Amino acid sequence: MLMKPQHFQVGDKIAIVSLSAGTLGENFASHELKQGIKHMKQLGLQPVFMPHALSGIKYIKSHPAERAADLKAAFLEPDIKGIIAAIGGDDTYKTLPYLMADQEFKTAVFEHPKLFSGFSDTTNNHLMFYRLGMQTFYGPSFLTDFSELENELLPYTKKTLNHYFENSPATIIPASETWYEERTDYSISQVGKKRINHQDTGYEVLRGHGKILGRLWGGCIDSLYDNLVPNRYEDEPPIASQYHLMLTEEEAQDKILFIETCEEKPAPEFYRKEVAKLAEVGILGNVRAILVGKPQDKKYFSEYKKVLLEETATFNTPILYNVNIGHAYPRAALPYGALTQIDFEKPEIKVMEPWFA
Repeated sequence: MLMKPQHFQVGDKIAIVSLSAGTLGENFASHELKQGIKHMKQLGLQPVFMPHALSGIKYIKSHPAERAADLKAAFLEPDIKGIIAAIGGDDTYKTLPYLMADQEFKTAVFEHPKLFSGFSDTTNNHLMFYRLGMQTFYGPSFLTDFSELENELLPYTKKTLNHYFENSPATIIPASETWYEERTDYSISQVGKKRINHQDTGYEVLRGHGKILGRLWGGCIDSLYDNLVPNRYEDEPPIASQYHLMLTEEEAQDKILFIETCEEKPAPEFYRKEVAKLAEVGILGNVRAILVGKPQDKKYFSEYKKVLLEETATFNTPILYNVNIGHAYPRAALPYGALTQIDFEKPEIKVMEPWFA
């Protein structure tokens, strides 16, 4: 069992950390920063920007030690009750050697677990916390969700964030009735303008029946792949291996794997390589079921389904598709390690335990 953090309360101070890309600190994003502060305060939370969170793309890229220091400081500060990732990126793995070698940080995580939320490249921060024994949430981040350019938060995402204030004994994660296209223009002229939206079709059962229980683990499949193959950075797989970020075959056996694709919208041929790699290392063939996030803008929606069914045919893995996690809007949150039931007949996702301490 993972250690659970406390839920949010109105008035809580929440740290914003730039652990990967430094986009939040750029002048071109200043109106999004204002939107994020406004929406966070509307929820009753007080954002606290850690010392380097607004340092910009170039500085953040070249200073992983400072990124790590910000995360450590958030855990050491008693007044800070939770931590929200600013945005994803592609090299948050570079923070891990600083954090995993820091006993003071690891002790702080153990003694004072805090709600941590984010997605995309933040996957590797989640996997780090999983190894440290703390439950985190694959869910909204600051720039992508709190900084929504509409005058209000997207309704489904707002419900997700409101659930960070609650501690129900069990939680049903419903399928959104609406999906939204990614914006092509994030300029200040778009503040107050609504996203293009469409009626959604709900969860799709690609394979499976009855009810399956397992513990949640996963993230952005592109990040998982980069942990196994020197696709972007030569030193990423060795670092991921050193800190045991990926599951062993034995560890995978009680898991429900969740995966989703990034905003780069990998071509089906590359997606096949990513899925096949998870099979090669013994994850895909041992998990109890797979939850698959909606691709952003529904790009390759049908093609990904075909790849998944073909690459898991040997294992006959149950698969629930079109889940509201990751890069498509709106966004749910999934708690790492939580006992979860997938009912393939309804279909339904139900977390069977409280999210918080």
